[in-house]
Amino acid sequence: MRFVRENSLSLLFGALLLLTLVAQSFVGHSLYNENAIQHSQETISYLRYLASSEFGEAVMENWESEFLQFTLYVLATVWLVQKGSPESKQLEKAGRGTDEEQLVGKHAGQNSPRWAKVGGWRTALYSNSLALVMGLLFLGSWLGHSFTGWSEFNQEQQEHGDAAVSWTGYLGKPDFWQQSFQNWQSEFLAIGAMVVFSIYLRQRGSPESKPVGASHTVTGRTG
Repeated sequence: MRFVRENSLSLLFGALLLLTLVAQSFVGHSLYNENAIQHSQETISYLRYLASSEFGEAVMENWESEFLQFTLYVLATVWLVQKGSPESKQLEKAGRGTDEEQLVGKHAGQNSPRWAKVGGWRTALYSNSLALVMGLLFLGSWLGHSFTGWSEFNQEQQEHGDAAVSWTGYLGKPDFWQQSFQNWQSEFLAIGAMVVFSIYLRQRGSPESKPVGASHTVTGRTG
């Protein structure tokens, strides 16, 4: 129970991810077969649907936008600030910070991660590891979206008696970018809304909110 309590936030969202992913797969399989019947085509099994480009595309295009959102947010909040928002650093602390502030090298504590202490390329890599991993996950999911979307596009081309296109050719199609941009804009809207709303609105007990009685002009998390 101690493990569950100490990791309850990640466990909750991990469980919600699995639950919604499974739900998406079942309703997606049902929809796929409904469309197949309507067009006098062969239905497929659930396992075959899980391996299909249609399911992969539906998953990857959403993951892509999420990882893009957080990659840009992690990088933007290094240098950019928003007065009054707990999502921002304090106005005078924009930038990468000093080694002392970041507990790097000789300023590292006894319990600091080893790569924060050793210096050189390892500390430099560890100092940017969050944005690097998020960026790689975005790139991987973007590639996954592009390849599964390409496969799905060519399947539709074949069904309509049209010629297949290359992967690079598909990247020039509005079909791919319409899917990407409709997801990207929603993520940017969510982040922007969170930054601005948190200036004026409160959620007692949440680290994403300032204390209920904090001034609207107070910037950064203060409690």
